[in-house]
Amino acid sequence: HHPWCFLLLKERSLDIPSTVRCLNSDKILAFQQQTQFLWETYFSSVEKIVQTTLEIIKDRIFHQESRPKFFWNTLPGGLVALPEYSTHLNDFPFYYLQQGSSPSEKFTALIWAVSPIISLSQPILKLTQAVSRSQYCAKILVLWNCEKPPPQKWPPTTVPLTVILSSNKVSERFLPYSAIGTDAVLSLDEYASLSTSEVDFAFVVWRKFPDRIVGFPVRSHFWDMSKNQWSYTSKWTNEFSMVLTAAAFYHRYYHSLFSNYLPAKLRSFVDRIANCEDILMNFLVSAVTKLPPIKVTQKKHLRESPPHAAPSNSSLHFAQRQECVNRFAAWFGYMPLVHSQFRLDPVLFKDQVSVLRKKYRQLERD
Repeated sequence: HHPWCFLLLKERSLDIPSTVRCLNSDKILAFQQQTQFLWETYFSSVEKIVQTTLEIIKDRIFHQESRPKFFWNTLPGGLVALPEYSTHLNDFPFYYLQQGSSPSEKFTALIWAVSPIISLSQPILKLTQAVSRSQYCAKILVLWNCEKPPPQKWPPTTVPLTVILSSNKVSERFLPYSAIGTDAVLSLDEYASLSTSEVDFAFVVWRKFPDRIVGFPVRSHFWDMSKNQWSYTSKWTNEFSMVLTAAAFYHRYYHSLFSNYLPAKLRSFVDRIANCEDILMNFLVSAVTKLPPIKVTQKKHLRESPPHAAPSNSSLHFAQRQECVNRFAAWFGYMPLVHSQFRLDPVLFKDQVSVLRKKYRQLERD
């Protein structure tokens, strides 16, 4: 806005083409995406311009509670009404990365239950036992999504276990429940088979990457040239772009983003088909971070549908997930998922040394 800025630009205008040519395509794409985010968030309507102005004034008046620049310049931006987090920046996962501090040392397990409990040998009971034995587990929340009532008495666990009744909407597994008192959420399907050592190791990894999804079952997407659309695959390769929330850690902040930032029509869509909420969460986190999720250990697969589902239902389930990838990419305006070949294992994993030297020795037998 100053005259001398214009003069300086005019004097070096001949340098602009060579400067632009030095930028690689990835950098240009990142600039384009950031520009699109800033426009859509703050300037795309008169209402947003006015709201942005008011929020800036608010930050200047209440300086002690003002949001730092990385909050404004990162999805979802400074206009999202998240009162639970707007004045408590320690709950914002990127805050840890910027300030060099660490998230809380415990996690809350959130188990999505859809089957009635008729015997003590059911997977969910084994799962609650394994998770509760983790030294980092603070509590277990069971989201009961079954027509039959939950059992009055559960097998004893070493941490508190609370049952929350759900209303048969898959999006409810990502509601910002007040009972989640830790930064980390361990999202689990009832048929997930994890050992205590796997849970412990995954949580230790997550604390180093509190802005990412860190977990076990992975999936990928690719561009199908023959169909001219995005496709979804569960084939096991060295490359992936999603970690399913059937067994994964992430920051509780993403529950608020999922419930308050994403449009209601997307949440209604996943509720209607009772599918793809895990894919949508991956889209959201990758759009915010511009980074891929992180896979831990060699565990390859967890079921995507109930273990006793009919083959026809399984085919429909997979077809729906193909559709979801394209529908979500269309809404975001681009494909936010990022591919990765990065996997983390414990130190000395599979090394030919004494088992006594290994901290997570149980992982090699799981």
